Amino acid sequence: MLFFKEAVHESPNEFYRVRPVEIFYYLEDDSIAVIEPIVENSGMPQGKLIKRQRLPKSDQGNCWHWTDLNLGMDVVFYGRTFRLINCDNFSRDFLESEGVVMNESEQCPNDPYTDSRRQPLRSYTTPSDFDKLKKFLEMDRKVLRFYAMWDDRDAMFGEIRKYLIHYYLVDDSVEIRECHQPNDGRDPFPVLLRRGKLPKSRYDVDNAFPMAVMELTEHEVTEWFVPADFRVGETLFINGRKFLIFDCDDFTRHYYKLQFNYEQNNNLFHSKEAIEACRQTGTKMDIKDNLPPYNGFGSLEDSMQNCLSLVHKPPKKDFIKMLENDNKVLRYEAKMETSRSEDRDRRFIISYRLADDMISIFEPQQRNSGIIGGKFLERTRIAKPGSNPENPDFYGIGDFAINATIVVLKHRFVITNADEYVLKYLEANSSRFPCATIESLRQAIVKK
Repeated sequence: MLFFKEAVHESPNEFYRVRPVEIFYYLEDDSIAVIEPIVENSGMPQGKLIKRQRLPKSDQGNCWHWTDLNLGMDVVFYGRTFRLINCDNFSRDFLESEGVVMNESEQCPNDPYTDSRRQPLRSYTTPSDFDKLKKFLEMDRKVLRFYAMWDDRDAMFGEIRKYLIHYYLVDDSVEIRECHQPNDGRDPFPVLLRRGKLPKSRYDVDNAFPMAVMELTEHEVTEWFVPADFRVGETLFINGRKFLIFDCDDFTRHYYKLQFNYEQNNNLFHSKEAIEACRQTGTKMDIKDNLPPYNGFGSLEDSMQNCLSLVHKPPKKDFIKMLENDNKVLRYEAKMETSRSEDRDRRFIISYRLADDMISIFEPQQRNSGIIGGKFLERTRIAKPGSNPENPDFYGIGDFAINATIVVLKHRFVITNADEYVLKYLEANSSRFPCATIESLRQAIVKK
């Protein structure tokens, strides 16, 4: 982590501003990228300041190397001076393992203009009633989401249509949005009912009210929909339509448990008892579409994407996990467990990538073995034997213990050893892995 000071001209309020940035040094090609974290409403273009490239250090053609970097020093990239103040644990461990004495980390200085704009916290006494300001501060951006369906099959050309019901806690308003499916033949207008307070009965007003010349306001309506009216499994009558609520999101379940001490029912599509109860009340249910069985070609996620959309889209990846574990590989040594005598002396290297949990197997060449070494298995995820093909259970880091057997495409591999980095990683994250796996690796590496 580092920062630089940017001069501000033609401003009577500030002379310079402090801009913290992050530097990424890639060991594979000694390239450097400088990225500034994006701050909302900053008014400045932020993000990638310097694209990944080798940065020149001097006019003689020298480039910056990791041996030139340390904490508490200034570096110049294209005429701009950056101050190195801190680094992550992986960078510190790598530099110290290479014999670099790391300096003490520093604190990023405060921006003078930002400090001048800070105001002291207001002190006031909140009234006992729930006022609008407190409600706005506590309930802003908190929305209850319900999944509902409208069964209109009783009418001519009627069908089942799914909707999203959003209840905004900040002002008790309700919005209903339609869930469009690919090729459903409907116009792309998702909003069925725009956001506003929703009355339970729009025409339940006094007979003396002149409805022919005046519109209803909040003063004429006696009952409004509140959070207690929305429950999974119940049917709501909204503007003449019957909406069956069949599910809600996790935040909504937590809110009802915390505020009302009420557990929302599970998804009605996954509960046979709930479906039967809705049928007895005369409410029709939608039939959940079943995906075709997995045919074994390609990965399970990639095959599922072909069934979800007409235009194939690649499955989403966990980019946060990929960035945190980029180029981190756990390596194990294994031998083949087989009845064939010529395969008993074969040795393999099993590599486990932390970025995407994929496994690759490499066989080192052995002189006069009669077997051509090289790549034994491409990078892929390996399912455990006997697991469900529709929901497979893949091998994880906790399964790679010493003397453990890994079955890969009907080949049985026995883990015999591992790198020291494997033990360090498992000990640093001991709460996520079995203790027996860590102890077996510790004993094997100590004996080695």
